[in-house]
Amino acid sequence: MALSSALYSGISGMNTNGTAMSVIGNNIANTNTVGFKSSRTVFSDLLASSVNGSGGASQVGRGTGLSTVDNLFSQGTFETTESQTDLAIEGEGLFVVREDGSQSLYYTRAGSFSFDGDGYLTNAEGYRVQGKPYVNGLLSSAGASDIRVDINAGIPAKMTDEITLATNLDANSTIITAPFDPTDTATYNYSNSATIYDSLGNTHLLTTYFTKSADNTWDWNVVDEGNSLVYSSASAGNTLIFDTSGAQISGGTATLGPLTLGAGTAPQTINFALENTTQFANDSQVISQTQNGYGAGNLTNISIDNEGNVLAKYSNGEEMAVSRIVLAKFSNFSGLRKEGASLFSTTGESGPPRIGVPGSELGNIFTNALEQSTVDLAAEFVKMITTQRGFQANSKVITTTDEMLSELINLKR
Repeated sequence: MALSSALYSGISGMNTNGTAMSVIGNNIANTNTVGFKSSRTVFSDLLASSVNGSGGASQVGRGTGLSTVDNLFSQGTFETTESQTDLAIEGEGLFVVREDGSQSLYYTRAGSFSFDGDGYLTNAEGYRVQGKPYVNGLLSSAGASDIRVDINAGIPAKMTDEITLATNLDANSTIITAPFDPTDTATYNYSNSATIYDSLGNTHLLTTYFTKSADNTWDWNVVDEGNSLVYSSASAGNTLIFDTSGAQISGGTATLGPLTLGAGTAPQTINFALENTTQFANDSQVISQTQNGYGAGNLTNISIDNEGNVLAKYSNGEEMAVSRIVLAKFSNFSGLRKEGASLFSTTGESGPPRIGVPGSELGNIFTNALEQSTVDLAAEFVKMITTQRGFQANSKVITTTDEMLSELINLKR
């Protein structure tokens, strides 16, 4: 009985070492697979049998068995690429993808993404990457969904409804008391024009004229491109007042309109603000000027930033955030099931995913980069040698046991 047990112990050792060699071979085969996580085999001894001897009861092992094949989710190195949609994760998170027509989610570290013909962000196998959409410029609180950019549509024009202007007005300017006339340069000290957009995307000019009416006091008037007066600070009691250090004390905020800037356009109301305007003894000049309108534009480029935001760029110079990529984290990564194509799925052992936007908890995203395989070729070759020797040793146990059985049979002769 003892000799036959030795045979089965040898067989168990050959089986487990053969499985280990398969795992090693799979690791080596995926040395250049993007986002691949190497595996390892864990052996355990089998339940021992009890034997009785002169010294009492003892146990004799029955060989070895495969305990588990672990997935090692260590951090891989990054390779720089030319594609703006190649992504790598620094941290524990995984990208979330979904197959078209299925609600099942899969998880991967392979970030070689691209946009398909319908505008969906997909991986190499066509699975759609998941993210949180932006709605009116704000990140939605709803769950993740397919990331899609409408590649066949542009963005409509947005009419200007805010203008912010910061200037310095020369404190040494002469005081002017003559009534304001935009066609007479003797009635103002300084002027500045701003381009604005109507509801159809046409551009128009609004010019602001500044007149020093007294020490530390400036009137300002807004005129359209037809020299029609749109706003008068003197009439509205909203003149600019400065203190003796040149800082703005009051005045400078007004509502212009409603304006009709062109045939077929919607009436337009503009919130106009002279913010951080100063009166120093320097030349009058614009410090900053912004307005929030733009003309219609067509899609010219799609990119992803290091925050995971999918950005659509248009021919009018505007850039809009469409969606933000989400990442998933598990309490037990080793419990994930490999599904092929560098994809994983959840199991009871892995637990449910924690899904959220990139950050310190889930990991940071790097663009123009791909995470390389975590396979260490040197370590795998050492494991290959030890596994091969283990297999040979177990086969030697079988052949030696066979010789012992042969001797036993020969006792009959």
